[in-house]
Amino acid sequence: MHFTKAAATGLAVLVGLASAHPGHDVAQEAAERREFLANAKRTDLSHCAEKLRARGIEAKNIARRKAQVEEARRKRNIKKRDIGDVLAKSHNKTSLGYTPNTDSATLFAGINSCILSPEVTQGPYYVAGEYVRENLIEDQEGVELLVDYQVIDVDTCDPVPNVYLEAWACNATGVYGGVIAGGNGDTADASNIHNTWLRGIQPTDEDGVARFQTIFPGHYTGRTAHIHIMVHTNATLQPNQTLGHDNYASHIGQAYFDQDLITAVEQTAPYNTNRQPLTTNAQDFLLAQGSAGTVDPVMEYTLLGDSVEDGLFAWLSFGIDTSVSNKINPAVYLGEEGGVANPNPGFGGPGGPGGPPGGWTPPPGWTPPPGFPLEENEEVEA
Repeated sequence: MHFTKAAATGLAVLVGLASAHPGHDVAQEAAERREFLANAKRTDLSHCAEKLRARGIEAKNIARRKAQVEEARRKRNIKKRDIGDVLAKSHNKTSLGYTPNTDSATLFAGINSCILSPEVTQGPYYVAGEYVRENLIEDQEGVELLVDYQVIDVDTCDPVPNVYLEAWACNATGVYGGVIAGGNGDTADASNIHNTWLRGIQPTDEDGVARFQTIFPGHYTGRTAHIHIMVHTNATLQPNQTLGHDNYASHIGQAYFDQDLITAVEQTAPYNTNRQPLTTNAQDFLLAQGSAGTVDPVMEYTLLGDSVEDGLFAWLSFGIDTSVSNKINPAVYLGEEGGVANPNPGFGGPGGPGGPPGGWTPPPGWTPPPGFPLEENEEVEA
């Protein structure tokens, strides 16, 4: 599979970048990310590669990820394939295609090729009070996705143990559970605010690793498929197996997928019933912005079987600045009686304030995705 990183230079755009759908102010998210990335002291983990290799972290990554894939195949009664010739000699797997037959030492070794920049915005529809758990699927249908996230300190290049990694995503048809907002599924379904599917938290182990069992995310208007990630470094586990409602974050980011993989998944049920306009990676300006320079926020992966329907194993290592701790203002608070909307959610939830990012420069050849809202009398110019 291939992913070509879009450069953050090129066309000038005269666009009033509005919300991708009501309640999600993509414009403000882009503006805040741009400002943060311009001042971030580091935006990738390339400087950590040799240190992590020398400390044996690379070797442990290979062994851990290989064991997880083998166990996942065993549980699902998927016959393990014979390892064929190495298809990718370089560890820079971003630009190379490979399959489950690729040699495990090549497949799982990368550290500087799978990186994620620290960000500052919480994105849409964050719910405080979600449960610490590994399996997030509940009753949701879709392509099963096993993920392995590794958290690295961008200053020391050491893995970060004993912090909590939170993940959330929309379902196969582009709906976020836990939030009621225009454009997010059936707004007449008041019960959605109580849903907890595809949301959860896991502590990192001694290698800075947190694992989840979820499904491949769908798409919604204006955005390509992605998973939201948040790292809590000063959180305390509550008796009800949550982190409570008073949340702070040292890292907020999004993980993406190869376009070829997205296309394959979108052809399966129930993804193929999603009628929202499809935005590709190349059209997603938040992905283009988050992929500037050496940053690569696309997850590496392998198929568990012969096709995507058999499931996927994906992994990503990313850096955090452990000195950062930002207060989070959620869209919804989850409690014992279910979800309760935050009356003043700020950005990231229904009704969040925002405005055009101003000065955003799209990558060469960028065109607004289907359904992307342009202000009247404005156009994209070369």
